[in-house]
Amino acid sequence: MGTLNELFDPDRVAVVGATAREGAVGRAVTSNLLDDFDGDTVPVNPNYDEVLGTACVDDVADADADVAVVVVPPSIVLDAIEACGEAGVRNVVVITAGFGETGEDGAARERRLAELADEYDLNLVGPNSLGIMSTPSGMNATFGPENALPGGLSFMSQSGAFVTAVLDWANDNGIGFKDVVSLGNKAVLDETDFVDHWGDDEETDVIIGYLEGIEDGREFIETARETTGDTPIVAVKSGRTSAGAQAASSHTGTLAGSDKAYEAGLDQAGVIRAESVDELFDSAGILGSQPLPDTDSVAVVTNAGGPGVMATDAVGDADLDMASFTAGTTDRLAESMPEEANIHNPVDVIGDADVERFREALKITVADDNVGAAMVLAAPTATIDFDELADAITDVSDEMDAPVAACLMGGDRTREPKQRLQSKGIPCYFDPARAIDSLATLARYRDIKAREYAPPMSFDVDRERAREILNAVRDRDDNRLGVEAMELLDAYGIPTPAGEIVDSPERAREVAAGVDGDVVMKIVSPDILHKSDIGGVAVGVADDDVADTYEDLITRARNYQPDATVLGVQVQEMVDLDDGVETIVGMNRDPQFGPLLMFGLGGIFVEVMEDTTFRVAPVSEPEAREMTEEIQSAPLLRGARGRDPVDVDAVIETIGRLSQLVTDFPAILELDINPLVALPDDDGGTNAAAVDVRLTVDPEALDPPGTDAETDPKPLDAEEPTDD
Repeated sequence: MGTLNELFDPDRVAVVGATAREGAVGRAVTSNLLDDFDGDTVPVNPNYDEVLGTACVDDVADADADVAVVVVPPSIVLDAIEACGEAGVRNVVVITAGFGETGEDGAARERRLAELADEYDLNLVGPNSLGIMSTPSGMNATFGPENALPGGLSFMSQSGAFVTAVLDWANDNGIGFKDVVSLGNKAVLDETDFVDHWGDDEETDVIIGYLEGIEDGREFIETARETTGDTPIVAVKSGRTSAGAQAASSHTGTLAGSDKAYEAGLDQAGVIRAESVDELFDSAGILGSQPLPDTDSVAVVTNAGGPGVMATDAVGDADLDMASFTAGTTDRLAESMPEEANIHNPVDVIGDADVERFREALKITVADDNVGAAMVLAAPTATIDFDELADAITDVSDEMDAPVAACLMGGDRTREPKQRLQSKGIPCYFDPARAIDSLATLARYRDIKAREYAPPMSFDVDRERAREILNAVRDRDDNRLGVEAMELLDAYGIPTPAGEIVDSPERAREVAAGVDGDVVMKIVSPDILHKSDIGGVAVGVADDDVADTYEDLITRARNYQPDATVLGVQVQEMVDLDDGVETIVGMNRDPQFGPLLMFGLGGIFVEVMEDTTFRVAPVSEPEAREMTEEIQSAPLLRGARGRDPVDVDAVIETIGRLSQLVTDFPAILELDINPLVALPDDDGGTNAAAVDVRLTVDPEALDPPGTDAETDPKPLDAEEPTDD
């Protein structure tokens, strides 16, 4: 596919299926184009000589169009697409529904649609799309009720109804757009293509989106990382609950849910996620109009004590800081404010303040080098004219480098001043929290712009040995592996305690004799996932008790589940849990983003505490380190209440090695290392130990032994860092 410039800036648009029939989609699209489009609109329909007073052609080949909008019945869409390709029309918008969303026949038709697009190298939007808009040329190639206002936002939506609702609301609120796309079924062009295009579009200030799913999460992350260095992206992702998550047997799969991959992937991509439509446009509006703050420190200037406290709480909730003024600032405030005023942050100019007092307080506070952003909060009083206050805020904002937001608390008397502020690019709200959240968005995007993306962690590993171990599932009725796959971890350099799986009491004694000190013994069965729940784990077993313990564990397993496949008993070196911290490192393969890594507090508490964090693999060293710092129990790793700190670098390396393993082998669907015991540093020794492992493998995705096929998508390309 080529550039999308012509899709949004055509000279001629053909409407294939144009009609004069009232209520028809073909009429609505044609009418919208004729009303506002600067270029030529060409109706295509062999049944008409003219449509809505415009000459009609029989075939798209006669239209000489740059873009074709297809609104014919589903049964002849494929013929229309082929005709577009033969005519050399490279940009096609398929509005017609009746494809993948309708069942098997529709899905087959959509696959053929994609094949034709590939054959003719088409930029194809849809099918099942509302259409597209581009305001510089007035192009409204949709069947929506109204065109968008011009502006700097480019908007994509997976829901056509959401487009019409948003445009209706945006027009009422004076919010404008550069381009608008209803993605439809995304048979060809998807969200990644438009992010890529708008990232290079100088007229797009902010990219916003409503997404229900992402076609290729890995590609999206790569593209968005390149884009967000210059152009912010804000998106609402629906489907946040875990109701739609597929059943999973691992801890990681259970905790991942349907939304964790999107949460992690969007964050790694540098996309700011909004939780509501208000938040989407609050974020987009301030990103497109205000400068980025140098610091996270906010100053609040208000005439109302209570709302000032609300604003202070909102600053804390938003992970920002209340600015600490310099002595010079407080001295200047003391000189210019009444004695009753509060000259510390939040600055309370008190209830009888007029506009000039507000203006002076704002000028003094924003001049302080400790202030990264400011908010003006005013409640209605007899001494305040909101129109004049809006002008004062605008005047001070024009002279300052820091961002400013406003909060005018009131009804009708605030409407005109609010619109006046917003027309000058200063966001204004009734709720102080919304103003503060908007300022927090600026701080977050500042940090995104400053990111430098390191390459994924990579180690020398025995990939062929790992492949042999995974291929063991081919000969089994069950595609789950447990501790019998500990050698898989060894092949990738993940440290494991000494031990072996045995199938007799005699062999158990032999292995225990070769281990220094007492041992741990565990039942080994793919059918018994929670071994401790059935008494299937014995800790601190002396050599003399090993044989009896073997028999006892086997008996318990048989009694618990008579039909379980019991592979034997693992005899393993003991790891000192008193000095270590039990963590979990796991992976669940997401349909869109691929391997989703999890790190958190492990052991028996993993599903109770749910103290976990996620990243899409492969991960870099900084990303793995962030994972160890984000969990609530991170202080345990650093040493808490007199405990020795553990070797966090050993944990980070384990995360990196697991990341490489699951990236190398897409056949691994789920994997848990639980617990991974993080141990204190002992001068370069083995300071982390993978005590237990279980994984689920897709046998059909395995490569035959001895091959070096690379079946997983290429790692995230981080060789070219994105920064300011």
